[in-house]
Amino acid sequence: MLNVAVFGSGTGSNFRSILAAIDQGTLTGVTIRLVVSNNAEAGILSTARAHALPALHLSQKQFPDEESFAAAMLSALRERGVNFIALAGYLKRVPSSVVAAYRNRIVNIHPALLPRFGGAGMYGLHVHEAVIAAGEKASGASVHYVDEEYDRGPVILQKTVPVLPGDTPESLAARVLTVEHELYPEALSMIAAREAKENAAHT
Repeated sequence: MLNVAVFGSGTGSNFRSILAAIDQGTLTGVTIRLVVSNNAEAGILSTARAHALPALHLSQKQFPDEESFAAAMLSALRERGVNFIALAGYLKRVPSSVVAAYRNRIVNIHPALLPRFGGAGMYGLHVHEAVIAAGEKASGASVHYVDEEYDRGPVILQKTVPVLPGDTPESLAARVLTVEHELYPEALSMIAAREAKENAAHT
């Protein structure tokens, strides 16, 4: 069972797609134990509260240094029995000690076909602007494991969308987002199924 903490900074549309998949029974082996945001006003926290899920505002600004921030984050995760982290529009770097504690247990969704158009500064419309400026004929979304470098962990699953003549960053973003909402629950389902199979093999 994946006992998941979802991290987000904004509206949380990917989080809503995960919740919908759980509710519909298409995503099994996954429970949401905690939702974390660096932004106290983030929609993802409101969504969590509306679903009676623990919602935590946790920001580096609340702490004197990264070490104490990371310690508080780890404490909150352990308190809720979290064994897996899903980043869903989380615009802050996860502290390295948290990455280390959850090695190969943190995933992220990125609105491009990694390894292209990833890295520092590649978020939101910046990604789609870069894709269009490069003259790409296709874009899409990637779910990947998180390590200490932005968008560099191994890719788990990708889906492609066409870049159409006359696309704006906004129109491309909307097309990619639709695919993100399909891709993230699918990737989590794959991971949960693989883990269940591995656990069964060891019992």
